Amino acid sequence: MAAQPLVLESYKDPVGTYRTNVMGTVNVLDAVRKCNSVVSVVNVTTDKVYRNTERSIGYREDEVLDGHDPYSNSKSCSELVTASYKRSFLAGVPVSTCRAGNVIGGGDRAKDRIIPDCVRSAEHGEPIILRNPGSVRPYQHVLEPVLAYLLLAAEQTRDRKFEGCYNIGPDEESTVTTQRIAELFCDNWEGVTWRTPGGIAGPHEAGLLRLNCDKFKSTFNWRPRWKIDEAVKRTAEWYRAENDGKDMKKFTTSQINDYLK
Repeated sequence: MAAQPLVLESYKDPVGTYRTNVMGTVNVLDAVRKCNSVVSVVNVTTDKVYRNTERSIGYREDEVLDGHDPYSNSKSCSELVTASYKRSFLAGVPVSTCRAGNVIGGGDRAKDRIIPDCVRSAEHGEPIILRNPGSVRPYQHVLEPVLAYLLLAAEQTRDRKFEGCYNIGPDEESTVTTQRIAELFCDNWEGVTWRTPGGIAGPHEAGLLRLNCDKFKSTFNWRPRWKIDEAVKRTAEWYRAENDGKDMKKFTTSQINDYLK
């Protein structure tokens, strides 16, 4: 899961992005090659690995990998590196890759991500600035894919038939616009508003991205538990609790327990 994970940062530092995301994958898998105690490998990439034509139908796992920007493309390369190491060196270890939809949840402070941007605006009493309010993404709470990764890692250790490539994302109703995420956040944080900026547009970012997650759902009888309104509500609650000085280990554990119920 280690990565340079930001699209805009990849335009600023493409070499560093490729170094981290491609050679980072090589280094980890080469360590696995030399370490006999490893029994399962899951490489988490991104939903942006696909050649995105901005169609309305979700991408499936067997479609072309050709991310547009340096971040997305470096993750496509990470998939190819994983496939090569799997064939060449890791015949004795189950290896899978997971392409997750956009993840939200407490603790994220990255730049140019919708929820961290919302939190910073709320903390400073400023309106949320939406660069691309109409952009559509498959949003999910972080606990959804994390539990899916753990499930896959365990099951492919039990039976090699489960290793492969998987999309992991929300149901269709949770594939929403950036504006909808901001609206839900404002509903859960009193006094916060949002607006769009003027000026010149930034580097290219896809306007529409959908995933088809039928393969993972049918293989493991898995379904997302928290729809987008619940995911944003839980995320806003986490940051408010942190601002209120609560015991965040205890609070986070309580959210995990609520999810597992």
